[in-house]
Amino acid sequence: MKLFTAEQIYSADKFTIEKQGISSDELMERAAIQIFNWMHLRMQGAPVKIHLFCGIGNNGGDGIALARHLQEHGYNIGVYVVNYSDKRSKDFLLNMNRLKERKIWPEFLDSDCNFPEIGQDDIIVDAIFGIGINRTPSDWVIKLIAHLHASKAFILSVDIPSGLFTDSIPENREAVVKSNYVLSFQTPKLVFFLPDTSAYIEQWEVLDIGLDAEFLMTTETEYNLIGKNEVLPFYRPRQKFSHKGTYGHSLIIGGSYGKIGAVQLATKAALKIGSGLVTAFVPVCGYHSLQTALPEIMVLTDEAEESLSNLAYKIEPDAIGIGMGAGTEKETVNAFKSFLKSNKSPLVIDADGLNILSTNKELLELLPANSILTPHPRELERLIGKWKDDFDKLKKAKLFAQKIKCILIIKGANTVTISGQKGYINTTGNPGMATAGSGDVLAGIITGLLAQGYTASEASLFGVYLHGRAGDIAVENTGYQALIASDIIENVGKAYMDLFKVPENEQTTTEDEK
Repeated sequence: MKLFTAEQIYSADKFTIEKQGISSDELMERAAIQIFNWMHLRMQGAPVKIHLFCGIGNNGGDGIALARHLQEHGYNIGVYVVNYSDKRSKDFLLNMNRLKERKIWPEFLDSDCNFPEIGQDDIIVDAIFGIGINRTPSDWVIKLIAHLHASKAFILSVDIPSGLFTDSIPENREAVVKSNYVLSFQTPKLVFFLPDTSAYIEQWEVLDIGLDAEFLMTTETEYNLIGKNEVLPFYRPRQKFSHKGTYGHSLIIGGSYGKIGAVQLATKAALKIGSGLVTAFVPVCGYHSLQTALPEIMVLTDEAEESLSNLAYKIEPDAIGIGMGAGTEKETVNAFKSFLKSNKSPLVIDADGLNILSTNKELLELLPANSILTPHPRELERLIGKWKDDFDKLKKAKLFAQKIKCILIIKGANTVTISGQKGYINTTGNPGMATAGSGDVLAGIITGLLAQGYTASEASLFGVYLHGRAGDIAVENTGYQALIASDIIENVGKAYMDLFKVPENEQTTTEDEK
């Protein structure tokens, strides 16, 4: 799913109006009806007070139009116009007149008025500001927002939480509505998925308001949202007449005394994701534990007992994952440098591999094109430097990825993959995956996909999705606190199977089943 900017959404509105021969008011009416249908389906006329706080722009016009539909269906409503400016949008005024024709008289709020009383069991519809806001609201509006929060009522935001910018981080965090639910028109917004703005959105859902399909399909976006529909075309079914060599040879390099478990997790993950052959290259201290724990793999050892010092092997792997648990001892750093100078295989670099790169940045020039780097936030900071906010972080990450010609996977609640000019926001995963070894599993999964012949971009996006989906399936049995990295590996198979699972609301019943 594409994540359109505010400017692109305005262009889509204009394109739709011209191509479909409708008025801007008719497009607003579509939006209002979609919000009403969503609410009515869930409320079914429940006797609850609905407070609609509407600005004086088009977002407020959506709220005013919604009020009309709610009143016509018998809902108990209170309508408040947040009078923060003398300017009014044309469609806001049009819908205000329709409201007054039905003898519904909104209460106008300004800096001198008392705010309405809101019960804890009431519902607030937030339609104060839309995607066009780019400056902090007036002090009295900030006080109104605080009043909404203090009520403890459920807050439903129209399109975006009021006060939240689409392309920058709010200067005043108290000037943004914290929404329980956001109904976003046609597409979610990038700010829904960033750590700096996550506190303002608990849940969101997209409402299709009929923006023109041609515009949506042909307009390129800087960021895309990655879900099942986006990764399903990547899937490569196995052929009947194939063998283990058909599905590639993964080499996992890493480990040190006390940290062999990181290699074990990555190696097992590479196996589980479907790599036909997997070899682990570790210091001597890891030999017996790996051979015992994973009889399906092959193990090669360094000449050193406790840390990597000479990455010499005679095999020709199809993909290499390197760095997990390796440490940053001097001999390991030297071995890593020598390895990069001679390596020709596709690379996934994780953990201490990234730490070595961040302190020896000249080595970045030795990386093969489309190498995949998988940093968590601290590792990313060491690579690209400090950032001001999430937008600055993404900008710097893109510049870094383009300069190095690598794919950068920024791990987090909504993992972001930077590939070329685009960013991809993952939709799977949960807080239980914030546990030791989860990153090692991801590195192994991506390495295993690379070995099977997936492109670097496909392996990254597919791997991140399956990793998160396996974690989502696992957490149903463990809960967040008890989820461990091994649980993710054990549910990779179910994540694959889930790709082809039909949602219950889309299942059909045959005559024989009736």
